Amino acid sequence: MAEQDDARGEPGPTEWEVPGAVGVGPWEGPWPEDERYDPELLAHGDRRNVVDAYRYWRREAIVADLDRTRHPFHVAMENFQHDHNIGTVVRTANSFAAAAVHIVGKRRWNRRGAMVTDRYQHLHHHPDVASLRAFADERGLVIVAVDNTPGAHRIETVELPRECLLLFGQEGPGLTDEARQAAMLVSIAQFGSTRSINAGVAAGIVMHTWIRQHAQLDAAW
Repeated sequence: MAEQDDARGEPGPTEWEVPGAVGVGPWEGPWPEDERYDPELLAHGDRRNVVDAYRYWRREAIVADLDRTRHPFHVAMENFQHDHNIGTVVRTANSFAAAAVHIVGKRRWNRRGAMVTDRYQHLHHHPDVASLRAFADERGLVIVAVDNTPGAHRIETVELPRECLLLFGQEGPGLTDEARQAAMLVSIAQFGSTRSINAGVAAGIVMHTWIRQHAQLDAAW
């Protein structure tokens, strides 16, 4: 069974690194009575990395609102060698409203690339691939393993399952042999001299493929 990761990984930035460079100042005029609004943010301004629709909202209110519209795909990343791309994957998953992000292997990860989006994204830890498979099976999720290996289907030519779990390997060694035994194996078409693509970039490509195939684009901001 998956375990919610409360540790949130290693220290990272609390928000944008230049205070006051983005966001809005203190609320002007009568304060709204809606409980979603945070009195501290109304009084001092909101410099967080959030879209305008969520300005001044409490973090819990933002998460609750996102939960109403999250997409039914999950993202998993193997982390047996402390992969530095996980923060980027979390940030991209948040941007595309993934249901959850799963970290397989080591619990700790570098949060810096996430730019605090982990505060709004459901995160789960699994000690191994078997635990991840059990999570997917319980929820009827098709595991889609992403790796440029013989026998993989081109992501550009396949239809991704609507309810799925996208599984990515760590930078360098890629997916473990156990992970490659997933129900579906896909690869990204490449044309240059290197045999692999950055794990964070690969995750973004595949997530966006799901978005193009299944998301209601009129709901995007």
